[in-house]
Amino acid sequence: MPHLVILYTANLDAQSDMKGLCRDLCDTMLDQRDEVGEQVFPTAGTRVLAYPAPHYAVADGQGDYAFVYLNLRMTSGRSGSVKEQIGQALLARTKAHFAALFDQRHLGLTLQIDEGAESFNARHNNMYSLFAQ
Repeated sequence: MPHLVILYTANLDAQSDMKGLCRDLCDTMLDQRDEVGEQVFPTAGTRVLAYPAPHYAVADGQGDYAFVYLNLRMTSGRSGSVKEQIGQALLARTKAHFAALFDQRHLGLTLQIDEGAESFNARHNNMYSLFAQ
């Protein structure tokens, strides 16, 4: 954890480097620091995944509309100002990625951050030893 999941209309695949966006957003998350300068997210636990929706309906259907929904799921414990900082950084990077498309087509972006204690959380991971923090 954290996991950033991107759901997007598949009509963006031909116009956008989604793999590049995933890398940029992952790096943005890893660059985040809290109030005392500590890295907010563990390197080995930070993931960004993007899924195109081949079937979708956006707005009134009268145009070739596109949509990108980003959902960051993280455990609780970060201050409000850190969450705001993370959200603004992710949104700024996403807007920059799609800036040229905003001039060419109708496109909606939504970023949502969810946090909380899990009711069940199991992990099996051998990557944490690579990034001892």
